[in-house]
Amino acid sequence: MNQPPVPPHEPGTELGVSPWHVITQDDIDLFARATHDHDPMHVDPDWCARKGPFPTTIAFGFLSLGLTTHLSHEAGIWPPDAYALNYGFDRVRFVAPVPVGARVRGRFTFLGATPRVDGTVLTRTGVVIEIEGEERPAVSGEWLGLMFPPEAQRRLVA
Repeated sequence: MNQPPVPPHEPGTELGVSPWHVITQDDIDLFARATHDHDPMHVDPDWCARKGPFPTTIAFGFLSLGLTTHLSHEAGIWPPDAYALNYGFDRVRFVAPVPVGARVRGRFTFLGATPRVDGTVLTRTGVVIEIEGEERPAVSGEWLGLMFPPEAQRRLVA
């Protein structure tokens, strides 16, 4: 079998940076409804002002992490002729809270790729979800993707 192509980057190469994305209370509330997690630190601004560890609601860490795919598409990091599936994360850290109204963006760095015998490529991408005006990021981690070059995509539907 032919070896699948490996993305043409050296480890450490920055792949792209997304535009800024505002985190709204609507985003947070929709995430709370979808995950059945109605923690007042995230969904109740009055509670936060009176009792919370932060003066306002903050985004769920998993909401910030969940924006990774959207932000990666906005950053244009994926080859146009390949399809990638989320394979998981390594070393994810929720570094700093994201207050409602903050703007976040994704910064993506190529960390490596391993061709697999089935024609796919296991990619490793560094992800940092930055918070505008903050020194510390919201999230950092290593994102694993299973890239399907065009010839491997055809096998998916066969």
